[in-house]
Amino acid sequence: MTTLRQLRYLAALSRHRHFGRAAEECAVTQPALSVQIQELEAGLRTPLVERGRGRIALTAEGEEIARRAARILAEVADLEAYARHGTRLLSGPLHLGVIPSIAPYLLPAALPALQQRHPGLELRLRESQTAVVVDELQRGLLDVLVLALPVEHPELEKVRLFDDRFVLAVPAQHPLADRPGCALRLLAEERLLLLEEGHCLRDQTLSFCRAVDHEAVASFGASSLSTIIQMVANGLGITVLPEISLPFEVHDPRITLLRFPAPEPTRSVALAWRRSSPRKRDFAELGRLLTTTRPRPQERPAVTGSLDSTGSGKSPPQTRPA
Repeated sequence: MTTLRQLRYLAALSRHRHFGRAAEECAVTQPALSVQIQELEAGLRTPLVERGRGRIALTAEGEEIARRAARILAEVADLEAYARHGTRLLSGPLHLGVIPSIAPYLLPAALPALQQRHPGLELRLRESQTAVVVDELQRGLLDVLVLALPVEHPELEKVRLFDDRFVLAVPAQHPLADRPGCALRLLAEERLLLLEEGHCLRDQTLSFCRAVDHEAVASFGASSLSTIIQMVANGLGITVLPEISLPFEVHDPRITLLRFPAPEPTRSVALAWRRSSPRKRDFAELGRLLTTTRPRPQERPAVTGSLDSTGSGKSPPQTRPA
């Protein structure tokens, strides 16, 4: 008889394509995992794994069964969540996935508020790129995601929380930094610095920057906006920033922020979860809290010099109309 344990082992083997690493994830010995896979193959009367020297691969049947196993395991996780939480709002474990261009800006105010209002919640965070957290959500390893739309998948349910406008960050000493209406011109003419491939912020930027010569786009393997911003401050190029990042990332007087002409480019920040999840009330409450605690536009760096958020007395960068 096929067991959930066998399906978990097959799912881990499908992810890692390595018996040792799959066994480590499942907290069992490699021989124990191998025996369970063999018993699963015997029970289903079909080979699932091609074993070779130093490598493994799944058969066509193994790929399909691993895909179905992931769906079954996600359903089981939802069943356990329903039994565990019942009518209690935001209590017990909650595995939250957040993408890197949102997490450090949305969570600092949200997490204390969440803990204060729902002390019974055991929040477990996972920060990674969109493709990774979506995959882990589908496999039942995460319960809910905070990400940027669009994310197309028929098994996911999504709700938009708010729109986050984009601004252009340029070196303050650039000759066009103090001239109105030059944001689009700068995008077309200057070196555009973006995060490494795989970050949705990079893809979203390129999607509305149609005038940009993509060969002039520079990627340095940077996984944080902080690194990119320092490169802009040192005159190495320009970049596009989400508005919620400004109070946290931009306090350097060597940077000027420019608005884009209307209609301003934006991204939609959203929650996403499996349609089968029984915790939709939890997610609705989480969405309300994230929306009310998010950084507001008036919290962005001011137009005129004043104390920055650290109280250092440095003048913040100016925000000018495009």
